[in-house]
Amino acid sequence: MRLSRTPLLLALASPLWLAACSPSSPPPADTAAADPAQGPATAIPEGRPTPGDTVPSSGLSPDAVTAGSPAPDADAPSAGGATTPAADAAATPAAPNSAGTGDVRQRIDQVLGDAAQYEAVFNAFQKAVNGGDRAAVVEEVRFPLNIANGARITGPGEFQRNYERILTPAVRKAIAAQKFDDVMVNQQGVMIGDGQVWLNGACLDQACSRTEVKVVTIQ
Repeated sequence: MRLSRTPLLLALASPLWLAACSPSSPPPADTAAADPAQGPATAIPEGRPTPGDTVPSSGLSPDAVTAGSPAPDADAPSAGGATTPAADAAATPAAPNSAGTGDVRQRIDQVLGDAAQYEAVFNAFQKAVNGGDRAAVVEEVRFPLNIANGARITGPGEFQRNYERILTPAVRKAIAAQKFDDVMVNQQGVMIGDGQVWLNGACLDQACSRTEVKVVTIQ
């Protein structure tokens, strides 16, 4: 008995036809992206090492500075080495005042003349004031005497009557504290304190070859 080939061919082709017509299954999903607990996947740029990769040393020797440590400062001095100029300046004491005893007398001779007479009057006036010797104080004063607030004392009698008002405790303190080597000198004379007392000279002849130094201001 002879079988027909048509049913046999249909039977063999059916599975192939069903496989071609059936929809293809989707590719498996990325488990890392699908899991909400893991969060979104982070894309790593091409060429950037992953956390597990070893970063090349770029030719650094074993003695190279490790990452995160500061590079040594070539300009910084080593311990015990030379200090910076600022430190040297701070460590250097200030130079003492160059004005000495001779400078004051030389200044008086140049500006006013006869430094020895100025020093003698200064010492006599200071001693008289410190000792409370009013008669000796008057001997060193020239009248009319300039006093505070632009007023003037015309003579010894008026001076004695106003002695305490003229030579106040503050004025007497300034006189006692003054040293002749530290007086200020200018064309107005020699200043005691902060200007409480001034000494100046007056010419005794037309040629001014002789002068007399006295106290001209107490204020």
